[in-house]
Amino acid sequence: MARPREFDEARALDAAMRTFWEKGYESTSTQDLCEATGLGRSSIYNTFTSKRDLFLRSLEHYVDTMTGTQVAVLEDESSPPLERLRTLLDLIVDGEIENRSDGRAIGCLTVNTTVELSGRDPDVTRLLERDLARRLAAFRAVISAGQRGGDIASERDADALARFLNAVIGGMRVSAQGGADRATLEAIAATTLDALAA
Repeated sequence: MARPREFDEARALDAAMRTFWEKGYESTSTQDLCEATGLGRSSIYNTFTSKRDLFLRSLEHYVDTMTGTQVAVLEDESSPPLERLRTLLDLIVDGEIENRSDGRAIGCLTVNTTVELSGRDPDVTRLLERDLARRLAAFRAVISAGQRGGDIASERDADALARFLNAVIGGMRVSAQGGADRATLEAIAATTLDALAA
């Protein structure tokens, strides 16, 4: 009979995810992961195989959680499309203000990982591409619904607007890492909504 684990694997994964999110993959040491999770090196390697495996699982956990929350907001048909986009941008702003370390936002793990590892690690690249495709599809769907209903007046192609929205959100996250405050991020969000509604 297998011996029961003496720790909460989900909690350890969440702690590791937060550490990678704050420090990045390459700057996170095994010791950092031990301190964050409360596990010894042998427990980390017995459970997660390697730092890379733990990172991939952390990134997948982040994507499932964050993108899942965003897609749920965008698919909520009880609100008009432009209101769903407003709610999404509010979530982004709130997240950037809440997730700070040393006075600066820690950004988005997928944006940070895109800059650090995309194109250099095939498994990471595939995961990021799959996540991007999911987000763009959700953006396109809500934008198309808004165009059909007159909520979104821009006549630009829904795919182009989805990519614009994705770029704005990435830019908001990087701006927050650079020290942008709530008022600045809210102004960017309001300008984006104005551009879509115009």
